[in-house]
Amino acid sequence: MPLTFELDPRIDPALRDGVLTLWTDVSNAGGSVGFVPPVTPDDIRPEWVKHLTAVAEGRTRLLVGRDEDGAVAATAFITHNTHRLMRHWVWLYTVMVHPRHQGKGYGRDLMAATEAAVRGLDGIDAIRLTCRGGTGVDRFYASCGYKEVGRVPDAIRVADGDDRDDIIMYLPLTP
Repeated sequence: MPLTFELDPRIDPALRDGVLTLWTDVSNAGGSVGFVPPVTPDDIRPEWVKHLTAVAEGRTRLLVGRDEDGAVAATAFITHNTHRLMRHWVWLYTVMVHPRHQGKGYGRDLMAATEAAVRGLDGIDAIRLTCRGGTGVDRFYASCGYKEVGRVPDAIRVADGDDRDDIIMYLPLTP
C-alpha cells in the first residue's frame, strides 16, 4: 500500500515522536542522515528541535509520508535559501524512509512527492541536496533525475580513518 504524503502537517506530539523515532531507526540502520549508529532519541532530539524551529519560522517545509497505519514512515525537509541571489532553488535535507519500508518503492514515491511539492512553490527552479559518499545513495538520487554537480573529497568523517565524500546533487525543475 502506498504512503500518504502531506506537506506542512500540523506539528503535534504524535508527529514529533514519529519523526524522532523514524530518524533514530534510520540512523541505527546505517542511514546517512547526520548521525552514526548507535544513537538514541536523546542524541537526535537537539537536531530535530533545530528542524522544528526552522519549520516554525517558515524557513523550512516538512513533507511527511505516512504508512497504512498512519505512522510516520518517511520525511523530507525543504529549506528555502535566504541569500537574495539563491532564492530560486531550495535545499532538500533529512530525506528518510523507515527501514521496515525499504524495498517497497517508497523512496521513489518520497522523491516524486518532494518534487511535486517544490514545483508548487513560486519562483523555485531547482532542488539541491547533498549525500554521503560510499553509501550508494547518490545512484538512487541519480535514478530519480538528480545530477551530480560537485563533490568534496573526504568532507564527512564517519569515524577515525573513515572519511567520505560530500556529494552535491541537483534537479532542475525547468527545461
